[in-house]
Amino acid sequence: MKATAYGWHTLELASQVSDMKHDHYRQLLALSTMIELLVEKGILTTDEIREKAAQMETELDRQLLL
Repeated sequence: MKATAYGWHTLELASQVSDMKHDHYRQLLALSTMIELLVEKGILTTDEIREKAAQMETELDRQLLL
């Protein structure tokens, strides 16, 4: 009985991970699409995006060290 419950639990976890991977892919696709459109329309440059990402990463690192 325990082996069966463990098996179902493992299957449920695997299903949740699969769903999360699919959701992550869809979010990444949407974000990439928006970035491409902003660059194509001349609203932002790739350098501006890189610079802002670096700033945000530095700020996150700083907050994590507090």
